[in-house]
Amino acid sequence: MKKLFAVLSILVIASLLLTGCPKATPAGPKEVKITLWTKEGEADGGLQFVQALCDAYTAEHPEVTFEVVNKDVEALREDFQTASLAGTPPDLLWTVNDHAGPFTTADIIQPVDDLFDLRKYVDSALAAVKLNGKTWGVPIANGNHLMLLYNKSLIADPPKDTDELFAKGKELTHGEQYALVRNQTEPFWLVPWLGGFGGAVFAEDGKTPTLNTNAMVDTLKFLHAMKYDAKIIPPECDYNAADTLFKEGKAAMIINGDWSLGGYKDALGDNLGVARIPKVTATGEWPKPYTSGVFFMLPKDLSGDKLNAVKDFINFATDKDNQLKMVKELTRLPALQEALKDPLITDDPILKGSADQMVVGTPMPTVMEMRCNWDAMKPEMQAVLADTKSPEDAAAAMQSAAEACIAALE
Repeated sequence: MKKLFAVLSILVIASLLLTGCPKATPAGPKEVKITLWTKEGEADGGLQFVQALCDAYTAEHPEVTFEVVNKDVEALREDFQTASLAGTPPDLLWTVNDHAGPFTTADIIQPVDDLFDLRKYVDSALAAVKLNGKTWGVPIANGNHLMLLYNKSLIADPPKDTDELFAKGKELTHGEQYALVRNQTEPFWLVPWLGGFGGAVFAEDGKTPTLNTNAMVDTLKFLHAMKYDAKIIPPECDYNAADTLFKEGKAAMIINGDWSLGGYKDALGDNLGVARIPKVTATGEWPKPYTSGVFFMLPKDLSGDKLNAVKDFINFATDKDNQLKMVKELTRLPALQEALKDPLITDDPILKGSADQMVVGTPMPTVMEMRCNWDAMKPEMQAVLADTKSPEDAAAAMQSAAEACIAALE
């Protein structure tokens, strides 16, 4: 009996303890704030799309919030390198593939091969961020290439070659209207023509600059003639000026990238047309714009809760629904294989035109030496367009500057 009483006493006490003690509250998800730097701007709706993606993710995962910061491509590269060296990098980058070269050389990003199922993305997009046997970014959009865009209310059929471009261009240039506008300040807009004239910026080894060539001289002569002889482009024109003139209907054609398609569809509606950049009559070759894409890149030391949140967000941002949403809003080719096969793309004339230009493009080099080429080409191209240096002298100076820069890297 005593034993039974003792057992009952223990059970009563245990019951009181269980009912009287407050229940432990399970810990909620740990709050994570992600700082995302993006090269997307407001003009073409890119920044708004990035912010909307982040907001949609936060709606599903309230514990994860984002600070989205826009930087132009060059500022993003420079600022990320500086911030990484200072130990204060952002948590995620939305940027271009040619940043992979300098970022891997500086050892400030991490490979993504073991973090994601990369088999679901388009091979050509992945190839644009492969270096030293590793993949350094998760593709968001495929292409990122220049093409000819035209206003159907000003020109019904785009020129097929450069002779036709100059002939039609003279007819279309009058008063405040120009036949063609393009960014005259950056060599990214020179490269397609260089390819059309049979040139390339590197030798077959992919690292030796080949800027002092007949092809480069012919390219610079052509760009000079477009401005000073044919006079079909504005005397001065940077990216924003070209963009504004085309949107306002003061330019019949523009050479710009696939990132601009969404903004031009909004501005021109059904009057927007897309075609290849006109064939170079002298060589019979199509201009060869660089192709690449837009990518997520991860800082080298990203880990723990932030890495887990970033991985989940990237999978969310590149799923089929969001890839097709990007197609609808920004008119860019997706990097997800499943999305690329969707009728939304195969039945769209604008996207078909973009894809038609992409197939004659050439992959953009991602090696560190490419930065030397860009820096060498820019001032010399500008000098030719300012009519202060001959194409021959400019090409020679490009080569010398690139070689000196590459020697300093070693």
